[in-house]
Amino acid sequence: MTSRRRLGLAALAVAVVAAGGIATIGTASAATTLRSLADAKGKDIGFALTPSYLSEAAYKTIADNEFNLVVPENAMKWDATEPTQGQFRFTDADTVASYAVATSKKLYGHTLVWHSQLPSWVSNLSADQLQAAVDNHITTVMTHFKGQVTAWDVVNEAFSDNGDGSRRSSVFQQKLGDGYIAAAFRTARAADPNAKLCINDYSIEGVNAKSTAIYNLVRDFKAQGVPIDCVGFQSHLIVGQVPADMRANLQRFADLGVDVRVTELDIRMATPSDATKLAAQAGDYQAVLQNCLAVTRCQGVTTWGITDKYSWIPGVFPGQGAALIWDENYVAKPAYNAVATALGGTSPSSASPSVPSAGSCRVAYTVPSQWNTGFTGNVAITNTSATAVNGWSLVFSFAAGQTITQAWNATVTQSGAQVTLKNASYNPAIAPGASVSAGFNGSWSGSNPAPTGFTLNGATCTTG
Repeated sequence: MTSRRRLGLAALAVAVVAAGGIATIGTASAATTLRSLADAKGKDIGFALTPSYLSEAAYKTIADNEFNLVVPENAMKWDATEPTQGQFRFTDADTVASYAVATSKKLYGHTLVWHSQLPSWVSNLSADQLQAAVDNHITTVMTHFKGQVTAWDVVNEAFSDNGDGSRRSSVFQQKLGDGYIAAAFRTARAADPNAKLCINDYSIEGVNAKSTAIYNLVRDFKAQGVPIDCVGFQSHLIVGQVPADMRANLQRFADLGVDVRVTELDIRMATPSDATKLAAQAGDYQAVLQNCLAVTRCQGVTTWGITDKYSWIPGVFPGQGAALIWDENYVAKPAYNAVATALGGTSPSSASPSVPSAGSCRVAYTVPSQWNTGFTGNVAITNTSATAVNGWSLVFSFAAGQTITQAWNATVTQSGAQVTLKNASYNPAIAPGASVSAGFNGSWSGSNPAPTGFTLNGATCTTG
């Protein structure tokens, strides 16, 4: 899918979920990340990368620490790598490949033959010219990255959306016929015999006409000796609509002798999000991970991005979004804990709070509203370290006798001027580079200056 940036930023807020709403959802232990949990299970946890986003510290920190696989969101597609016939350009794709090496991640190639993001010159070729161009494109791109890419989406979205399992009427289908997919896989095998070769598509997560058509294709390829190693299930899902037969569907493909993987996971909702939707989304993310983990040949799960800030969903589905596991401000949602739990993370009650070092946290204190003798305060805590915080306690002191009367997203105790905010049951984890926020109402008299010193689990935080 095309990367699209959502315009505007939502107000900084942590997902507020009723404790009963995610009673089964835990969080990774203090020193764990999604990456370490996935590594322990021998599975991939991946994300789609646009290299320019690495200039944002929060994005880069999460990308570096939470994932063991990276796929280029757009940098390896045909329009990016061969915009003019025979003239190849690998600048952004090489950046992704170098990033994978620098951060010890697997590199997943996406994609070689796809009807979308296709330069106009491709569609203007005759059948013979088109076949030659496809062969040359696959061979040149795969040879350039030979030995670097663990698996390729060789053919992407080859089947139609009409629900009958027919082929998509793409330029490849129109000019080359049904044989173009097998030909692409044979060319790909010759170009890089060691890379796994995958077919990738959407709306095939459950058993339906489209998934059955791909199942039949894979079955026939295996019988005919066409080289195919894996099937990618994009999984652009909607909250509450994870197919009940997803696990059985993954297993039936695996039984054909191919690997399966979830390749482009996001789970969208009608926006704005709320506590109920976020809780349901967390359950859905957990279900997808569990479905994959239950199938031995499921290699792992890749999310189509990191943050809602850059999700393609709002640009394509107006009124929908909030589909990823970090929000637009890099605050981890309940879905983060759900994924961690599915991967074997421990629950908050069984993990001791982590203690960050001095300067490894940042606190922003704001007063969104103030009236007569009352005010609303907000604290946003950012974990600036490379280690996840699990279980947090923020301590600060008021300088003018202010008193907190009510709090949310945290439990509060106050002794004289000193205030202690502790995590609620649903938000104990702060991933590296991520934030969590809590708010409160209070009373004041005379003046209402902001606190100047904050400690997180005993460590002094910077402010601002």
